[in-house]
Amino acid sequence: MAFPARLQRAGLRVVVHSGGGAVGGGWQTGRVTSAETAGQPGNDFESPVCREETDRDAAPQFVLPLVARIERAEPPARTDALETAARAVLVLLSDERAAGDGEWAAAVRDWQDARIRKVVRRARGAEWRRAGALPGITVTGHRAEVRVFPPVPLDGWPKDLARLQVSGTELDDPRPPGPPAGGAPVLWFNPGLEMSAGKEMAQAGHGAQLAWWELSEQERAAWRAAGFPLSVRSARGADWAELTRSGLPVVRDAGFTEIAPGSCTVVADHPALRGALPRSR
Repeated sequence: MAFPARLQRAGLRVVVHSGGGAVGGGWQTGRVTSAETAGQPGNDFESPVCREETDRDAAPQFVLPLVARIERAEPPARTDALETAARAVLVLLSDERAAGDGEWAAAVRDWQDARIRKVVRRARGAEWRRAGALPGITVTGHRAEVRVFPPVPLDGWPKDLARLQVSGTELDDPRPPGPPAGGAPVLWFNPGLEMSAGKEMAQAGHGAQLAWWELSEQERAAWRAAGFPLSVRSARGADWAELTRSGLPVVRDAGFTEIAPGSCTVVADHPALRGALPRSR
């Protein structure tokens, strides 16, 4: 999928429209047309990138499965899980199996050529062990563990993943997270929205993917070499409007569940992208 890089070279920002909806017990994110989200309250900025999604909607639909390990006795902190899910998406996108002639490359291309969907489910005990036996990559945070799998057809889930549910992903932070690490990318969440942990994990992954798309190959390599450091934080109310107008990548939701259509959920604030913004902003 080449259009984000072309837009970057043209000096345009990319606003990817994301929709979350329950699918077989998981949360998905995908694309909607700009016409469906225009004029929504609280989202009164215009994107210079207005793309009809007819071809994408008509293409075979794939989803990117993410499975979070959530044991009853020791669930991860919410922010830890969100950050780990975002890093898991980046790890898969940067894996050699997902590029060129790699074994996952065709599935990744098909997934990115249709609506961008992510489904988050939870596993514990034997469920987690069975999921770990399937081809994929496990990414760990402070205590969180998320396994990401190559994209699968919307109706073609492996049985050991299809049986997993999203219930049980209601996570909390035992204490408020501190300030984000200086110099590292931040995925800023809309402070005016309330979402389930599963939905937020998918949204964080989508925000990380938008940043990845807009970076140069050199910037991607540097981020990967550093281990994909990033923070997920809720923006301050006074900062949110400025962030959505800054020219940084923005995730917008289709509003199938939980929140209103057209809601901006995440701004992907990568230092390399912020540094490339016009000074007037």
